Amino acid sequence: MFESIAIVGATGAVGRLIRQLLDERDFPYSKITFLASKRSAGTSIAFKGEEHEVKLLCPEAFDDLDLAIGSTPDDVAAEFCPWAVERDCVVVDESGYWRMDPKVPLVVPEINPEAALNHQGIISSPNCSTTQMVLAMKPLHDAGKIRRVIVSTYQATSGAGVQGQADLIDGSRSFLEKQDYEYQAFAHPIAFNLIPQIGSHKEKGYTSEEMKMVYETQKIFGDDSIKVCPTCVRVPVENCHSESMLVETEKKISAEEARELFAATPGIKVIDDLEAGQYPMPANCSDDDGVFIGRIREDLSCENGLAFWCVSDNLRKGASTNAVQIAELLTKSQASV
Repeated sequence: MFESIAIVGATGAVGRLIRQLLDERDFPYSKITFLASKRSAGTSIAFKGEEHEVKLLCPEAFDDLDLAIGSTPDDVAAEFCPWAVERDCVVVDESGYWRMDPKVPLVVPEINPEAALNHQGIISSPNCSTTQMVLAMKPLHDAGKIRRVIVSTYQATSGAGVQGQADLIDGSRSFLEKQDYEYQAFAHPIAFNLIPQIGSHKEKGYTSEEMKMVYETQKIFGDDSIKVCPTCVRVPVENCHSESMLVETEKKISAEEARELFAATPGIKVIDDLEAGQYPMPANCSDDDGVFIGRIREDLSCENGLAFWCVSDNLRKGASTNAVQIAELLTKSQASV
């Protein structure tokens, strides 16, 4: 058991969920500390019936801490993680800053739990759109070895933070009332619209969000031969990312076999009855840690292809839940020593 733990970025949306999950999952510890920037330091957080003062995020804050779970912007993570490691505090980091560092394991516990145990002080949690995709890929890769994935994402505004949510709600209201609205989180109106760009321009016409899905997938599976062709789209949905996936495997897997493989995989929930109109939708997948899969069918254009629909709460399994699961892995490994 880690005696003393901390949540870094404790007052943010994901930080609040991490607090909730630590309570719900009865995560073991003796002392907990909440850390945040100057803007939030000094405020109070209620946790397990007690009031806790939010402490300032600074190097000395990690003195005597054993574990920190961080949900901060990249530039903040770049600074605070070394502070923690220098003081023998292990960090489970949600930011994108450390994910592709060769010395830092990138972990989804259902896929590569062993990687978490080979850390050098920092363990990274993947991008939310990557996390649900790779979990859906896992049973198919084990059964038939995946050659390539074509994926189109339909990403909720909660992925852009609190301001993204405000842009959706206030922008939609203004649109209906025929009033002007100045968007803050998005370069284009999100109300009644789709924006086929998430992140900055990177290579060969792909965005930074799309390239995360390529490189993070290969790192998590430890297999650079897996080809990923992503298109990431922001949609006017409040929460839960959806993905349309086409997977090509070396060994043919039928739709029925795939359905059985998905159903047997921890963390995956199958809702797949087209005739009855039953399939995953963001409206019924929020506030759940599962990766939901439906519309499972064989590809009409590729002999060894499978097409399916995948939905997951991007603030839970895509962020906070995965981080807490990594922390639980570390705790269990300590107990077994």
